[in-house]
Amino acid sequence: MNFKKIAAIVLIALLVFSVIYVSFLQTPPPPKPTIGGTKPAAKTEINAPDFNSDSSYAYVKRQVSFGPRVPGSASHEKCGDWMVNELKRYGAAVTEQKTTLKTYDGKVVPVRNIIGSFQPEKKSRILLCAHWDTRPFADKDNNKSLWNKPIDGANDGGSGVGVLLEIARQISVSPTQSGIDVIFFDVEDYGSAEFKDPQVADVLNDQFISSWCLGSQYWALNKHIPNYNPKFGILLDMVGGTNAQFNKEKYSNDIAPDVVNLVWNTADKIGYGVLFPDHEIEGVVDDHFMVSRGGIRCIDIIDTRPQTSAMGLAAYQFGPFHHTHNDNMDIIDKNVLKAVGQTVMQVVYNQ
Repeated sequence: MNFKKIAAIVLIALLVFSVIYVSFLQTPPPPKPTIGGTKPAAKTEINAPDFNSDSSYAYVKRQVSFGPRVPGSASHEKCGDWMVNELKRYGAAVTEQKTTLKTYDGKVVPVRNIIGSFQPEKKSRILLCAHWDTRPFADKDNNKSLWNKPIDGANDGGSGVGVLLEIARQISVSPTQSGIDVIFFDVEDYGSAEFKDPQVADVLNDQFISSWCLGSQYWALNKHIPNYNPKFGILLDMVGGTNAQFNKEKYSNDIAPDVVNLVWNTADKIGYGVLFPDHEIEGVVDDHFMVSRGGIRCIDIIDTRPQTSAMGLAAYQFGPFHHTHNDNMDIIDKNVLKAVGQTVMQVVYNQ
């Protein structure tokens, strides 16, 4: 074999080796095995059922038809019985937590927390709650002669219950992956009256705070669901009023910022971001505050209208109908009920 032939063979061998080597460098390494042997699939977003605002509105109207739901009144008792029957009709396991408690002015009133559990056998759970009682006086009404007359509470009390009853109806048709507990808290709105002490509302002392949310305070200390530990809770309060705005409430942000962001981002994603602005206001003493004191991370969806205080803080005020006799069916907006209800459903159906 002559030198030229040997050189040609060597050259061909080098070319083949180079091609193989370059190909090896360009081939990606095989995926590393995952625990269990397979790579987990990406979670698919579930589209929640369509929230029916007409149905929710009808639930609010039905509550108002009983009259003011002041604890101890016949209207309160009849409405409570109706709510229990509605939850049972939708397949919930219903329990009631009953007691008597003393209000800030020394009255002893009956307390009736109503609890409806869907798929109670599931360990993974979510809490949805609202208060169902109404204010026994209209201490913000312009007409002083009406201050001692109880209000209809279409928005403050009725709207949260109306949204949750529609969600309960939807769950009865299309169950969620997690178990859902609906709690209607009683005696939330029997706190200190402003016409008796106009300054008391400006001082968040323990006496003022403890005068509100008696039903959720009692529930938080004496849980009626054994070993209860939901992923999180969502409170709905005043969620049907015209021109509503749901700002991020400070106590909610402190307690469960991830849940706040989940709800607000969901609202924005499904087209309701204008009602859920990315703005934090001062804390609101509400049922979520008491529930969180009991060890459950609970946030508040509540209608708050920002205003700047003298100190430049992110202060707020409620709608102009708050604690007045204008809180009636005339100010209930189906579009607002829809925005809140659809947002909450989209969140819970993806848990």
